[in-house]
Amino acid sequence: MKKRTFAVDIDGTITENGGGRIHLDALEALRRLVNMGHDVIFVTGRSSVEGFLLSVFGGTTKVAVGENGGCITLDSNDHILLGNLDDCKNALNILKNNLENVEEKYVFPRMTEVVLQRTFDLDQARKILSENNVDVVLSDSQYAYHINSPGIDKGTGFTEVMNRFSISKDDVIAIGDSATDIPLFKVAKTSIALGNAFDDVRSEATMTVSAHAGDGVLEALDKLAPRLSEI
Repeated sequence: MKKRTFAVDIDGTITENGGGRIHLDALEALRRLVNMGHDVIFVTGRSSVEGFLLSVFGGTTKVAVGENGGCITLDSNDHILLGNLDDCKNALNILKNNLENVEEKYVFPRMTEVVLQRTFDLDQARKILSENNVDVVLSDSQYAYHINSPGIDKGTGFTEVMNRFSISKDDVIAIGDSATDIPLFKVAKTSIALGNAFDDVRSEATMTVSAHAGDGVLEALDKLAPRLSEI
């Protein structure tokens, strides 16, 4: 069987979105893929350290793309920083001075992004940043709002991994549920949107499943199983 690389989101994909509780059957299924000789790499809006720790304890490939592509963790003290934290903090200050209810989310420390509570209007915030000539990306992972450097997303972060480990797009299978996963879908030959994904996310995927979160991952892998050698 030809080796594939599965690029897998975490929140809302193998967890109950917002709750952080891992769907253990889905994690076991991903670990079986690794035991079969495939790679499973977490690509998340959470910190890359959290993704890396999940790979260690979950038995998947020990590489993680975090902060929506801004940071890659290869080992406990080996990080590739693709984003600029200072630019993101500057954007945060401008939003706080011009918009109510802008609050940082209590999260694992970030190295390249700012994470915010979903307590304000995203379009209004984007307009304020544009009017102030602040060049950042403001996105919604459904887990939180994220401020990232321009050009940084899950697709660019995972492309760095692909280049570093000589992974071909033809061998990448991406699984996700939110708008932040769309750039990841674009660098994968096969992309799967789960049942809890919005229509705009599902329309960007090459495959969709009806089940949500971890159950959706299991449904996706069941669909892929007889076709892995053909994809």
